Amino acid sequence: MPPKKKNDSVIAICIQEPFEDGSSMDFGPAIQGDELCFLHQAFITDTINNALEVNSADVRLYYIDMPDRKRLVKIILDYITGKLKGKRVEDFQNRFSSYEMTKERWGIRIEKVFLECFEAGYKNVLLIGSRTPTITAKMMKTAIKMLKSSDVVFGPTPEGRYYIIGKSNGYKIKLAEFDWKSPSIYSEVVEAFTQKNLHWSELEIWYAVETHEELEMMARDINQYRFEGDEKTAHETEIVMERILAKLEP
Repeated sequence: MPPKKKNDSVIAICIQEPFEDGSSMDFGPAIQGDELCFLHQAFITDTINNALEVNSADVRLYYIDMPDRKRLVKIILDYITGKLKGKRVEDFQNRFSSYEMTKERWGIRIEKVFLECFEAGYKNVLLIGSRTPTITAKMMKTAIKMLKSSDVVFGPTPEGRYYIIGKSNGYKIKLAEFDWKSPSIYSEVVEAFTQKNLHWSELEIWYAVETHEELEMMARDINQYRFEGDEKTAHETEIVMERILAKLEP
């Protein structure tokens, strides 16, 4: 049974397929098959852990109702709960829940996520995909804070897509009506909110990890986090990357 709503805000993590709706995780021949699966698993684990650091928000995980996805989620949740101790066990039980979804287009899935979260009574809904392990808890807190004075918060990528979309006070724009394969999806969605006279705010430009170049950006950011004393953000991703790199060494 899902936990009762504890907070007014929720971070909804929607697991993306490695290849879907015009976007993909394509890191070249060195990271395919099992290696790609392990890396994606680490991305999801880190995103959940980062979200759980935001004490003012509940955390929901959405995934496609397929056997391989169910196995993936079970592995991740068993791993996370196995590391929890003391009050963190109760906190996880109170604030975290997971939900199966029908396999549909990305736009339809995220629309359903927003609708379900608002119907559950949340005032602020922050949606994040599963390719952004370097989004820190601090960045999520900033987005939620911005939602308290905006109808929507956008987190743009350099390619004109999104790494975060946040909404407050109900569902006003139908995201399922947009073509999420469009290279101009960011401007199209922003324009729709503008035409409705809705107030929107924008986070800093960040990235989803989908290419070899973004993988290198992620590695640099992880190194910077460690230099600054942050040992938590993208910890599981760092472990998997170190293992992959060790295999590539002659």
